[in-house]
Amino acid sequence: MTTLGLVDAEQRDKVALFPSFGPGRGDLEAFRHDLVKGTTALLKSGSVDYEARLVPGPDGAPDVRVIMFRPSENRGAMPAILYVHGGGMIAGTPDMQAGMLARLAAQTEALIVSVDYRLAPETPFPGGLEDVYAALVWLHGHAATLGIDPDRVMVMGDSGGGCLAAATALLARDRGKVRLRAQVLIYPMLDLRTGGVDAPCDDPMTGEFVWTRAQNQHAWSAVRGELAADDPRFGYLSPAFMRDLSGLPATFIVTGALDLFRDEDVAFAHRLWQAGVPTDLIVYANAVHGFDLLPSALAERVRHDVVQNIRRLL
Repeated sequence: MTTLGLVDAEQRDKVALFPSFGPGRGDLEAFRHDLVKGTTALLKSGSVDYEARLVPGPDGAPDVRVIMFRPSENRGAMPAILYVHGGGMIAGTPDMQAGMLARLAAQTEALIVSVDYRLAPETPFPGGLEDVYAALVWLHGHAATLGIDPDRVMVMGDSGGGCLAAATALLARDRGKVRLRAQVLIYPMLDLRTGGVDAPCDDPMTGEFVWTRAQNQHAWSAVRGELAADDPRFGYLSPAFMRDLSGLPATFIVTGALDLFRDEDVAFAHRLWQAGVPTDLIVYANAVHGFDLLPSALAERVRHDVVQNIRRLL
């Protein structure tokens, strides 16, 4: 079965630009290289300047590298966005999105701090998540020196980074050190069952392009490591399993109608509504995973919607 005819007409011939990988270790290394190279080219990140820092990591772990983007103009204390890059939590770097992040800083007048978290399988859960949370604690604790308003800090992430952003919001709620203003989740990867035999739903019209069922199951296996299903931390690994979603910050979620994550994203939004969390959800027709990265009117529309909602939330 092919759903190519359903893909946005401007993007139809471009979906093959995204790299893919198989289960072999060599394939993963090639995927990592191709993802960074391809995304850097799509987002024109190679010529963008940014400030890189090392911030204190989790207890007993290395320092965490972050890269920062400041708006050209700021009046008083800025809002801040802690950004978490995509790549299924097994690939990617914040640098590959530098072009997009620089534009986002200018459009939202916010300080953007993107986290170079450790990847699986070398560092399974909770290593990457704790890296992101450590960066959040640093960002909030250094608000005065960074020139940001500690009451206007949000987390944001795409794909696997959307999972880590959602899990970071849960950690912030439960640990009580940082009160987030909002979370913005771009086609987030939330449910480790998706693509497997125990998936709550499996629409064959989704997941044919860019990020497939096999890729998803391989990535989740790498991230999960040896974590047991009855481990109390399981909901931080896969936020779809978190029983209580109350007390989370205002949320904005976008996904695509052809994205493998469509149904888990819609289900998560539904549970947020039931928990009393102010939540906006947009599902874009004809959109595959990563659709905002491919030059088209559709990509321009979602980028506009994201910026407008960030401004509203901050």
